[in-house]
Amino acid sequence: MYPCDVQSLRILALIIQSQDRSDEAVATLLAALDLDPSSAHVHADLGALYRTLKRLPDAAASLRRALELDGSLSAAWRLLGDVLVDMGEPRAAMDAFKRSMASDRFRDAIAAAGAHLARNEGAAAEEIFRGVLKQEGKHVGALCGLAAVALAANQPAVSDRMLRNALRQSAHMPLIWRGLARTHLFANRLGEAEKAVRHVLLLEPEAAGNWVMLGSVLARSLRQEEALAAYDQALRLDPTQTRIMMSRGHLLKTLGRRAEGEAAYLQCVVSEPANGEFYWCLADLKNYRFSDSQIHAMQSALAAKAQDPSNVVLLNFALGRAREQREEFSQAFAHYAAANATRRRAVPFDAAAFDAKSRRIMAFFNAEFFASHAAIGARTTPPGALQGSPIFVVGLPRSGSTLVEQILASHSQVEGTMELPNVISLVQDLDMAGGKPDAYPESLESLPTERWRALGERYLKETSELRSGLPRFIDKMPNNFRHIGFIQSILPNATIIDIRRHPMDACFSAFKQYFAEGQTFSYDLEDLGRYYRSYLATMDHWQTVLPGRVLSLSYESLVRDTEVEVRRLLAHCELPFESACLRFYETQRAVRTASSEQVRQPMYDSGIGYWRHFEKELAPLERALGDALERFKD
Repeated sequence: MYPCDVQSLRILALIIQSQDRSDEAVATLLAALDLDPSSAHVHADLGALYRTLKRLPDAAASLRRALELDGSLSAAWRLLGDVLVDMGEPRAAMDAFKRSMASDRFRDAIAAAGAHLARNEGAAAEEIFRGVLKQEGKHVGALCGLAAVALAANQPAVSDRMLRNALRQSAHMPLIWRGLARTHLFANRLGEAEKAVRHVLLLEPEAAGNWVMLGSVLARSLRQEEALAAYDQALRLDPTQTRIMMSRGHLLKTLGRRAEGEAAYLQCVVSEPANGEFYWCLADLKNYRFSDSQIHAMQSALAAKAQDPSNVVLLNFALGRAREQREEFSQAFAHYAAANATRRRAVPFDAAAFDAKSRRIMAFFNAEFFASHAAIGARTTPPGALQGSPIFVVGLPRSGSTLVEQILASHSQVEGTMELPNVISLVQDLDMAGGKPDAYPESLESLPTERWRALGERYLKETSELRSGLPRFIDKMPNNFRHIGFIQSILPNATIIDIRRHPMDACFSAFKQYFAEGQTFSYDLEDLGRYYRSYLATMDHWQTVLPGRVLSLSYESLVRDTEVEVRRLLAHCELPFESACLRFYETQRAVRTASSEQVRQPMYDSGIGYWRHFEKELAPLERALGDALERFKD
């Protein structure tokens, strides 16, 4: 080293600092400034060192001096933003973060990659982001960009890793924390998601999008009134955002404030009369009746050229509901069929793969498995007790799971939640065990007892954010029916309810329902029939290897002989009878599924046998179901 060389002193200060000799490092940098007081880089180095020593005013002064000398130091602007946040000056910090991005030499490349991301061109965006990282290995924008690419590819763990790396470069930059909020929300880590978005709001309280994100987190956390307040704040900041109004309508519907929800959806339709999503929101109220002018508007929108396929799908679903209400059944079915055909082309369902996977799951979780793996999972209380245990309601979508949940949630000891994704998330992790896809259930082969218990404890911990402390709670994800063996292994105190509806009614009800995601089997009548047969075979298996553990409940019997079936349901859950369960429609609670309006009415049987209005059109479904229908002939 040369004592009169500024660059050498900068390097020496870095070495001394790495040895925890901070005072000497400061003295070395001050010596460098004696040699060259106009060195912006030395002032920036000193600011970074002062921040490490928590000498925040000194850090801010040094960084500001560096930027007076050279305003193009993007990293110094970013560090100044972090220091100002620590000093409780969020507005000034936000200005520094903006200056950091404006002075970034890779700004144009990051913008180009962002444009690719907006067009769902993940590969092109990733190539640019990785190119930036080759030149600047810790570039915050590129790391955040790669996190967004990973999240779009259903890889939240990769996204989280990229964002944690970015946090090492900046503790408070909003870009990083927005990414963390989305990643945590995607992974259902709701508490962490809320912390992240509130951190963003500290810096950007006037950005409507941040309030929308907070509303989404709060809604998922079942804090509906707080979520509504967040959406209202977003609308105050930007009243032109129609989709915020739609989200507000969803919340009002969930809360049972039907008239207000409908008014919100109608306001969306007025603002964007060609947007199929808003018409579907009205249709999904189930008993909303479309006017002639609204039907004409939907038909005109459907006839428009060069449309987004997703809009065509939503318009067809809404028109199907409108025609069905008018008992124009053939026309209604034509719209449903067109909507589902479009969806199936975009996201086909592999029925053969689904069947094969189901057979592997049943082969793994056989009678011998349960004989040798007794009591390995997490218990909420001592063996035999049910305090704090989940009640899983499984079956097919649109088969009565929301009705069963509403009945149970009317009991004083039971808390209704929603379709919880936690079991599916655990299974997805196990499916990628060892970095190889499709590893579940064989990935469980050599799992030690403590790991089974840890999986159950993880489920209970994750879902605890959604519970207020009642003795029992409900998880009504219908698709969990394939994973009952896994559930019973990790949560031996769990109660399982299988709600089963006549396959023609159940499958057609799913066929005409727009599901945002996850139910790809519902896009084709033959796929639906095959899926239902697989469901029956799987449930038969659980009844064999777990005798007495699963209550099979008939939707039709529940409707027609309500008190007898409700008493049987409560007895299986080891709950005392309460008459409020028969008056479930009076229970005031948020309901987040497509049946939210229906379960707020007394029991009715108009849905039983409804499929016969479409008997001719449903012939392919009937053929696909085959002899499975014999089980339901009575």
